[in-house]
Amino acid sequence: MVYRHEWKHLINLSDHIVLRERLSAVMQPDPHAVNGKYDIRSLYFDNLADKALREKLDGISRREKFRIRYYNGDTSLIHLEKKSKIAGLGTKQKVLLSKHEAQAIVNGDHSWMQQSPDPLIIELYSKLLSQQLKPKSIVDYTREAFLFHAGNVRVTIDYNIRTGLWCTDFLNPGCITIPARDAPIILEVKWDAFLPDIVRDLVQLHGRSPCAFSKYASCRTYG
Repeated sequence: MVYRHEWKHLINLSDHIVLRERLSAVMQPDPHAVNGKYDIRSLYFDNLADKALREKLDGISRREKFRIRYYNGDTSLIHLEKKSKIAGLGTKQKVLLSKHEAQAIVNGDHSWMQQSPDPLIIELYSKLLSQQLKPKSIVDYTREAFLFHAGNVRVTIDYNIRTGLWCTDFLNPGCITIPARDAPIILEVKWDAFLPDIVRDLVQLHGRSPCAFSKYASCRTYG
């Protein structure tokens, strides 16, 4: 399991325009992109004590969260993902779910999961029971992403963050989302062992320092 470094910066629209021009001149576009961007819908899990939310807000060094995600409205390709953080380094595990399996989890039907051969599905199943995890919040946003081979670098610009309020039926196109209050534009830089100087220079912006930000936490402002 590879743990990656990560920087996050809160930026404005002017920064966004400058970075898009810089990054597109040097880095490769993400293959998920359509006309340079793509839309992401995620469903995050938490329990009644808001374990995942509290651990993020409290800055717990070792933490994890589960989500289900698809891109550009295409429900034929859905991933169950587990994001883990240890001392500021992050990693992600994922496995494909069928539309039927994803909807079953949303509906609270977990019986099929205990028969799964995939360890990540088994782990989520055990934590749905032991930690009482439940679907908690839909998070929608638009992403522009750029790749750089050396260092396995990925730079993303996320914006138009929206929350599903209390609707968790994330496969339902009629589930309305609204803009998350005061949500900024987020620049994220992720890399493995080293960050090439050329990329480090590209993402430098005057007055922007690395900070902590969670789209899930921002969307949970509403419930």
